[in-house]
Amino acid sequence: MIAPQRRCGPSTSVRARPELAEGTGFTLVEVLVALAILAVALAAGFRSVAQTADSATVLKTRTLALWVAENRLAAAQLEIPAPASGERTGGEDQAGATFTWHESVSGTPNPAFRRLEITVAESARPDYVLARLVGYLGASAQP
Repeated sequence: MIAPQRRCGPSTSVRARPELAEGTGFTLVEVLVALAILAVALAAGFRSVAQTADSATVLKTRTLALWVAENRLAAAQLEIPAPASGERTGGEDQAGATFTWHESVSGTPNPAFRRLEITVAESARPDYVLARLVGYLGASAQP
């Protein structure tokens, strides 16, 4: 006599569930390809975010340099007597950053005006100009 087979739960054999025999899951190669595509997409996204952050930092530095140039132009407009023709160099702090400025005062075809060109650079890299501003000073504005 053969003992009857005991079943403790539903059968998990492939014959009992034919849908498993057809391969309903992903293969290892498909999963690896999907992960590779996801890794490339995430790397491109992170690079884009890093470039945006770097651009924001450069924009902030250039804005601060332009403010330094505008401050120098305003100071030259208020100087009594007006700045003499020639060149001057100095430094200024703006929002915690140190900048180097260079002013060049020259004449114009109209003797009542002087041309003032101001360039501003970071103190660490004085050869790389971040902002350039040209203004004109009127001699009639001076008392």
